[in-house]
Amino acid sequence: MTPLRQRFIEDLQLRNYSRDTVKAYVNGVARFAKRFGRSPDQLSPEDIRSYQLEMVRDGVCWTTFNQTVCGLRLFYQLTLDRPEQVRLIAYGKRPKTLPTILSPEEVLQVLDSARPGRDRVLLQTTYSCGLRLSELLNLQVTDIDSSRMVVVVRQGKGRKDRLTPLSARLLDVLRAYWLTCRSRPWLFANGHTGQPYSKVLVQRICQEAVRQSGLTKPTSMHTLRHCFATHMLEAGVDLRTLQVMMGHNHLQTTARYLHVRTEHLRRTPSLLERLMLPTDGPTEGRS
Repeated sequence: MTPLRQRFIEDLQLRNYSRDTVKAYVNGVARFAKRFGRSPDQLSPEDIRSYQLEMVRDGVCWTTFNQTVCGLRLFYQLTLDRPEQVRLIAYGKRPKTLPTILSPEEVLQVLDSARPGRDRVLLQTTYSCGLRLSELLNLQVTDIDSSRMVVVVRQGKGRKDRLTPLSARLLDVLRAYWLTCRSRPWLFANGHTGQPYSKVLVQRICQEAVRQSGLTKPTSMHTLRHCFATHMLEAGVDLRTLQVMMGHNHLQTTARYLHVRTEHLRRTPSLLERLMLPTDGPTEGRS
C-alpha cells in the first residue's frame, strides 16, 4: 500500500466513515488512477473530467458514479488539500426511479419459499424490522430487547443508533432459532468461524427463495426493506415515525415511499368504468 493511499484511508477513518464507505471511496480513486497509469496526485482536473465522461459513456450506474465522485472530492479536499479542484468535480443527477414493491401476499410467498431455519429467519427479520443488509448482519443477541419489544440497530448508515419495532411473532421465531443456533455475540453467524455471515451468502439465500417462490419481480434483500416501509405507510404509520424507524436523515428520503403506496390509488375513481361504454353484443334495432 502506498503512503498516499494509507493517508487517504486514515483521513476518512478520522472522520468516522464506515469501513464499507472507506473501501468504496478508496476503490473509486484507485480506479481513476489506474485508468491513467499514474498516481492520482499527478492528475489534473481535466483528467478527472475526462474520466467522468468515460463513466457516463460506459453507462456506469449512478451509485458507482457518485461514489467515485465523493471519493475524489474527499481525496483532493482532505488528503491533497486542493479545495480549488473539488468544485470542478461534478456530481451526477440521481435518476428518479420507483423501487420494486411486493404485496404482503408476495412477501409471504418469498418467506415461505425460503428453507426453514436460518434462511427463513434471516428474511423474516429483515422484512419485519426494515433492516439494511449490513444492519441485519451486525445484530447482536443483546440488541433484541424483549422487555420493550424493540430491536436496537447499532451504528447503522451514518453511524447512527436507532430503534425498530419487534413483533411478538418475530420474537417467537428468534427464540426458536436461538435454541439451535447459538453464536454469541452475533445473532446470525457462521458456526465454524464465529463471524457474521457474508453479504454475498445472504443475497444468495434471498435469490434462491425468490426463485423457489416463482415471482418474476426483481427482488433482493433491500427489496424487503422497501416493502417494510411501504406496508407500514399503508397500515397507517405516519411519515415522521417511519423516518425514525428507517434511519433516514431527511424526510424527503422517506417520502418517496408515498409514491409506491397503492391503497390511495385504489380509492381513486376509475374513469373508464364511469363512461357509458357500448357493449359488444347486438343492440336494439340492429339487423
